[in-house]
Amino acid sequence: MTDILLVYITTPGKEEAKRIAGVLIEENLAACANIIPAVDSLYRWQGELRQSEESLLLLKTRKKAFSRLAERVKEIHPYELPCIVALPLADGLPGFLDWAAGEVILKQS
Repeated sequence: MTDILLVYITTPGKEEAKRIAGVLIEENLAACANIIPAVDSLYRWQGELRQSEESLLLLKTRKKAFSRLAERVKEIHPYELPCIVALPLADGLPGFLDWAAGEVILKQS
C-alpha cells in the first residue's frame, strides 16, 4: 500500500478544472492533475433530479495532505458542495509514487 491518493473532483468545465489544478499544484497540495474535459453527470440535488456536463479533475496527493487539499478546494470551487473524494492506491510504479510523494509538501503541525 502506498501513501498516495487519487482525488476525484467534478467541476463545471475544463477551464475551471485547470484553474483549480493550477492552484493546488502551485501550493504543493497535489503532485499532478489529469482533466477529463467532458463527463455527463446525473444526480439529485435539493430533491430535484439534475443532469449536467462537467469536467473531471483527477489529482495525486499524499494521505496526510488530503484534508488541507479538500479545504482549499472548498475555498476556490464554484459549487456550493463540490464532489471531493479520495481513493487509495493499492500499488503503482515505485518511481512515480516516489516522485508524487516528493511533490506534495506536508506542513509541520
